[in-house]
Amino acid sequence: MRAGLEKRSGNGPWQLVRAQLWARASARFGLVTVAVLVLLAALAGPLSALGGWTPEEFDKRAVDPYLGGQPIGAFGGIGTRHWLGVEPATGRDLFARVLHGGQVSLLIAFTATALVVVTGTLVGIAAGYFGGRTDAVLSRLMDLTMSFPSLIFMISMMSVAKDVNRVLLITLVIGLFTWPGIARVVRGQTLSLKHSEYVEAAKVGGARSWRILTREILPNVSGPIIAYTTLLVPGMIATEAALSYLGVGVRPPTPSWGQMIAESISFYETDPTYFLIPTAFLFLAVLAFTLLGDALRDILDPRGGRS
Repeated sequence: MRAGLEKRSGNGPWQLVRAQLWARASARFGLVTVAVLVLLAALAGPLSALGGWTPEEFDKRAVDPYLGGQPIGAFGGIGTRHWLGVEPATGRDLFARVLHGGQVSLLIAFTATALVVVTGTLVGIAAGYFGGRTDAVLSRLMDLTMSFPSLIFMISMMSVAKDVNRVLLITLVIGLFTWPGIARVVRGQTLSLKHSEYVEAAKVGGARSWRILTREILPNVSGPIIAYTTLLVPGMIATEAALSYLGVGVRPPTPSWGQMIAESISFYETDPTYFLIPTAFLFLAVLAFTLLGDALRDILDPRGGRS
C-alpha cells in the first residue's frame, strides 16, 4: 500500500491520505467536528469557569420551585447567565455538564479503543504470523469471546461491581468484549503478508520474528488498523452512553452524555431542551467519527471497504 501511494503522489503516503481526506466533504465535516468536540472536552474546566459555573453547582434561582423545578425562561433557561440552560429541579448549568460529560464519554471511548486496538493487534499478528497451534488457540479464543452476549454481560458485570472506579471499570468491560473484531482483521492481513517477498527476504537475511513483525508486517497493516480504530470510537461512545442510560455506567455526580439523556427522559415533555442538548452532542460525536472512519477505510483499506 505504501509504495502504491508514494508512486501516485510524489509525496509521502500520509500527505496523499490527508489530501484525499480533505477532498471529501463528509470527511472534512467529520474531521472538523471531531477536532472541535475533542477541544471542548479537553478545555472543559477553563470553559466552564468562563461560563461561571461548575457541573455540580446548583442555581436555585434558575428554577421555579412552584412548577416542579422547571427552568425559568424560554428554551430551558438559556440566556446570558446559563448559555445552554439549566437542569430541571437542580438548576445545574447544562453548558458545564455537557462539556464535562463529553470529557468523560470521550475519555472512556478513546481509552477503551486504545485497549481494544493494542490487544487485538497483538493477538491478530501473533495468530496470523505464527499459525499452527498458536493460530488455533487464539482463533478459538476470538470465537469464544465473540459468542458471548456482550451487552448482557456488560450490564451484569457493571451491576455487580459497587465501590470501584466506574470510568476504569466501564473501560475494561467494553474492551474485554470488543477486541476480537480487530484481531480478526489484523490476522487476515497478516496471513496475506507473511509469505510476501520482503518478509521472505527478511527471513533469509536472518531477521528474527520480532523484527519481522515490527519492521515488515506491522507497518503494512497500519492502514486497516487506523481505519478500523476510527470506526471503533463511535461504537465505544454509543456503548458507554447505553450503559449509563441503563443506570449501570457512570454514576452521579460524574456527568456523561448517556447519563444526562437518561435523567432528561422525566422532563422531555415539559423541558425538551434538557433532552435535546446532550442528545445533539452524542449524535454529532457518533456521526463525525463514523464519517471520518468511513473515509479513512476507503482510502487506507479500499479492498476491505468494498468487501
